[in-house]
Amino acid sequence: MPTSRDWGDELVASLKWLLIAYSITVVAFVLIAALLFTTTRWGRQFWRLSSAYFTGPGAWRTLGFVAALLFTAVGSVRVTVLLSYQSNDTYTALQDAAEAFAGGKRAALSAAEHAFWFSVFIFAVVVTVHVVRTLVDYYIGQIFEIHWRRWITDRVTTNWLDGHAQYRERFIDATIDNPDQRIQEDITTFVENSRDLSTGAVAAVVTVVSFTSILWNLSGPLTLFGADIPRAMTFVVLIYVLLVSVIAFWIGRPLIRLNFRYQRSSANFRYSLVRVRDNAEGVAFYRGEKNELRGLLSRFGVVLEVYRRLVYRTVGFSGWNLGVSQVSVVLPLIAQAPRFFQGTITLGGLQQTATAFGQIHDSLSFFRENYATFTGYRAALIRLDGLLSAGEQSRALPAVRAEELASALELDHISVSRPDGGLLISELDLRLNPGDALVIKGASGSGKTTLLRTLAGIWPYGTGSVRYPDGNATMFLSQVPYLPLGDLRAVVSYPAEPGDIPDDRLREALTKVHLGHIADRLAEQADWAAILSPGEQQRLAFARVLLTGPRVVLLDEATSAVDEGLEHALYSLLRAEAPEAVVVSVAHRSTVDRFHRERLELGGDGSWALVRSA
Repeated sequence: MPTSRDWGDELVASLKWLLIAYSITVVAFVLIAALLFTTTRWGRQFWRLSSAYFTGPGAWRTLGFVAALLFTAVGSVRVTVLLSYQSNDTYTALQDAAEAFAGGKRAALSAAEHAFWFSVFIFAVVVTVHVVRTLVDYYIGQIFEIHWRRWITDRVTTNWLDGHAQYRERFIDATIDNPDQRIQEDITTFVENSRDLSTGAVAAVVTVVSFTSILWNLSGPLTLFGADIPRAMTFVVLIYVLLVSVIAFWIGRPLIRLNFRYQRSSANFRYSLVRVRDNAEGVAFYRGEKNELRGLLSRFGVVLEVYRRLVYRTVGFSGWNLGVSQVSVVLPLIAQAPRFFQGTITLGGLQQTATAFGQIHDSLSFFRENYATFTGYRAALIRLDGLLSAGEQSRALPAVRAEELASALELDHISVSRPDGGLLISELDLRLNPGDALVIKGASGSGKTTLLRTLAGIWPYGTGSVRYPDGNATMFLSQVPYLPLGDLRAVVSYPAEPGDIPDDRLREALTKVHLGHIADRLAEQADWAAILSPGEQQRLAFARVLLTGPRVVLLDEATSAVDEGLEHALYSLLRAEAPEAVVVSVAHRSTVDRFHRERLELGGDGSWALVRSA
């Protein structure tokens, strides 16, 4: 009994098909990708975000992953094509068996039975190949995503932290929200959807080309309004998908904007929850739980409102897609039924027609069915591109010119302004030599802390130049010290790497700043910012100074949370341990003045005066 394929030569035929189809696919993929990268906004955003991953060091491995994924995508189409022919043989064998049984033809019945079991054998072979291909595709895809996510997370995070962008981005015109979500969640969405959409699109196009020839051979003429349409099934599926896709895109277009708004409102709500958690003690002292609850529910209300609109639009979009997909199941059977009843097409041919029609319909509908996914992808891409732009704009903001000076601090024509242009400090010239100590005084809002921010290079409304030792030889201590996540060893060693400083030195430094009660907890993992009191955190910052040994130390209210006795002990310790260090302090307390030989008085209107302390 003849079969729909010459299965004996199928291995050679399939390998030849794979070679040709894969070669064409690679060339077309590269050309289309280049076209998208240059002509579409989202394509340019993609290339800006990931171009170095595909062209920079190690690109050979990246391109190898892409080549392998394209091959498995093309291979999946070939497996589906072979399964459609196998299904044709199975149903044709069953039809022949039924006819032979009804006519009492034993030889024909035996031949049909043999054909059926042979088709089952073919099914087992093809399905085995399909299972292996699916597992290989999954493994390669996941390894590719892991490498890509690692690379792009490093790229985006580095961009966010480089040049103090994580702080200075608040001063740009188009400020960004929730960089944590963009780095964690949006990168995951971007990487996963980039692979799924690209390989899915490749498989869809190859499927359309492959099954169109099958459907063309199986199609017959169709009489419509008195006119005969040859190979009608091919034209029916193309026109049908085109019409329903145009309507689907019209329904789903607002989903891009709604997905962006939903991600932003959700991130804002999550950030509000984190703020309450991080400031739980302050909220409790103020008895502010009701106010916080009201604020949280208000922000959650925004999330629900956006989500409600997203649901309404998704219901319409999904409902339309589901409806037209169900119609596509029965449409080829209705169109081919007259030919089947006339005996011009076998049951297997009818089944393969339905399969081919369904494959072409599903593949042409790929972009329509995945439009909701694409809208989420676009939203993530916009947010990641915005984060990159914010980093670049932040680094482009003006800053005082910083130069290296071995052991002194020198300010040359430093002027500091408010964001609104109001002048705080005008043309400040100052030089402090090793061992000098300066305290900065002035009314609140006169620019004391802002001056330190300017010297650190993070305040964009300053001009002039500053010279001081490079790297950790110059240390800035803020009023609220930063305590990184990790064990106490990492917290005390910061900004040095954990393990760079011996534990004995860490314990000694903690003991000197009156934190001996935690000196034996260096290996303990905890949220130390929540465990240590503000005063203990400030003492820990002084321990870092002792361990680092900077030549210039600038302190911004660095002892405001300790009592005067501890303040005296800490400053005495600093002067004893680092007598040659330049010390600059911002402090409201007069008790700090005794440790400084000079005082800088700021008027807050640009004026300043440098006086020697009594």
